[in-house]
Amino acid sequence: MTAAAPAPAPGADPVFAAFCAAGLWPGLGRRTAAELPAAGITAPDDVSADRLQKIPRVGRQRADRLFSSFLAAAPTYEVVEMLIGAGLQAKLAAGVADALGPDAARRLRDDPWALLSLPGVSLAEADRLAIAVLQGADRQDGRRGRAIVGLTLRTATRDGHTVLPADLVVAALRAEGITDPAAAIVAAVDGGDVLEHEPPLPDEDDGAGGDADTAEPAEPDPALRMLSLARYGMAEEAVAENVARLAAAAERIADPASVRSVSKGLDEAQKQAVAQVLGAGVSLLTGGPGTGKSRTVAAIVKLLQAKGTEVALAAPTGRAAKRLEELTDHPAVTVHRLLGAQGMTGGFARNEEWPLDADVVVVDEASMLDVELTAALLEACQDGTHLLLVGDPAQLPSIGPGHVLGDLIDSRAVPVTELTTLYRQAEGGAIARLATGVRGGELPAVDSPDREVVIVPATGSAEAARRVVQLVTDSIPRALGIEPGAVQVVTPVHRGPAGTIELNKALKAVLNPGDGTVFGFDAGDRVVATANHLDLEPIGFANGEVGVVTKAGEGSLNIDFSSGPVTVTGSALSDLRHGWAITVHRAQGSEWPGVVVVLPPEAGGMLSRPLVYTALTRAQKHLSIVHASGSALMRAVREVDVRPRRTRLAGLLAEYAADLAG
Repeated sequence: MTAAAPAPAPGADPVFAAFCAAGLWPGLGRRTAAELPAAGITAPDDVSADRLQKIPRVGRQRADRLFSSFLAAAPTYEVVEMLIGAGLQAKLAAGVADALGPDAARRLRDDPWALLSLPGVSLAEADRLAIAVLQGADRQDGRRGRAIVGLTLRTATRDGHTVLPADLVVAALRAEGITDPAAAIVAAVDGGDVLEHEPPLPDEDDGAGGDADTAEPAEPDPALRMLSLARYGMAEEAVAENVARLAAAAERIADPASVRSVSKGLDEAQKQAVAQVLGAGVSLLTGGPGTGKSRTVAAIVKLLQAKGTEVALAAPTGRAAKRLEELTDHPAVTVHRLLGAQGMTGGFARNEEWPLDADVVVVDEASMLDVELTAALLEACQDGTHLLLVGDPAQLPSIGPGHVLGDLIDSRAVPVTELTTLYRQAEGGAIARLATGVRGGELPAVDSPDREVVIVPATGSAEAARRVVQLVTDSIPRALGIEPGAVQVVTPVHRGPAGTIELNKALKAVLNPGDGTVFGFDAGDRVVATANHLDLEPIGFANGEVGVVTKAGEGSLNIDFSSGPVTVTGSALSDLRHGWAITVHRAQGSEWPGVVVVLPPEAGGMLSRPLVYTALTRAQKHLSIVHASGSALMRAVREVDVRPRRTRLAGLLAEYAADLAG
């Protein structure tokens, strides 16, 4: 169970105190919140613009703004009252209001287990709320069983699965004391949040049917029945359907002979990739670092520009988009911006009704595309658009559910060009050589007299952490001339001395000491976004973007992200973390001049070949590996591939491809 908020000062309204302490009053910073009691504001009825003006550094204009934002937060306040009454944390209320809308409190009174639709909420917490708001709350309540089905599927999506076998969901329901799992599944499906996928019929020639004249038709295997959250089941179907639509509608953009005009310096596989884009509605270009993917994309852009063809370039992260723009000399944006993402959880402006204008859309770092973003991208491509996905399937799959790049390759439904010749190896790049070895399941000895790659052994987490701080703040800047601002620390873990939390504290203490003026951040701090907030002025930020705080004060932060400057206020502040040290997943899609990869002992069980490979390939000029994981590293690279994800997409794509061929 999560501990409740600390008790308020004597005489203060505990709900009001918890609401303010949880940062749920938009625009109210921590310091101003601490000064409310001195101004006579300890309960909601005390809040007025006149009283707020009594607080130091609060003028009339800000007092009016704070009063308005407090009134606007009334739906959230009502949720806080319910949560505190049930002994739960007030900070949950921000997510409740986002997920359930302005009448969230009423909806929770009607169905307290709706709390489980929020990330990070446990069944025990939802049960506590139910006991507080329902008379005679019952473990067998149909609403509870339905919510557990959704919770089980949502928990599976955290591991990337879009579907689960129905048997596993039944087992999860029984484990939580549900005596009629079938009824719970029916209720979840009837509620519209869950889809049931019947198993495919057996092939007629697999022998299961016996004599064709006398035997009963072969029955599907019930053990193959799958369940999915509706949003992911529908997204996979949309991806398959739209890939088939673009494949069927594609017309050749240019004569294959025109490839010759841009083929200087391209090998045969790279020329094939260029020709493929000209003919295919959807095509893939894959390969490791140093194999010339960027050079090939640049050739495609050059050819299309020469023909006057409209081309759009995008990547999942701001840094990857910026790199793509530099390599092709053509504007590139994040996929979210290309599609006109609306707010944190909203949809996209670009869709079937208002499709993209481009004749050719190229998306780099496609291994990061989850199934929902891919569905949105494909829906925004009108008939006749050619889509090229460029990526490296050896990297980690997307943070969100799905295995889009891998499923597209496995389905054989679209043409794939794999680049295998390592050009950077010929130029002597130690990073590329090491990455290529790891990609193939080997951990080659590092031979790097120019110190492009440096291995720093450490005996444990504490020593590893000290080494990291020393490398970033002293050794790398002094020996290689790469400033700390251009060095990124990447670690597999959040906790422990060599996890993101402690490393960020240690690096801040040396690189930018301060009290954490706003939400723990000071001007000069490096931050990383942990959610999308594309509605913020002027352009918002996307999950995974790294930026630097330029100003901190009055409950807001000005941050320079790679995509541009953003002013961050309110609940969006809670989706920022310090960013000197970030996880491998958050680093994916970005590169830095210098990278320090730390592998502490506690990461041993998490290490896999894709994770190690993704970490190493974030470095452009210099890579330091602080190695404290012993033999676990060698074992992970040789034996541990990423855990397979349960998805339906490859099968759906193959079905559509077969229909087209037929």
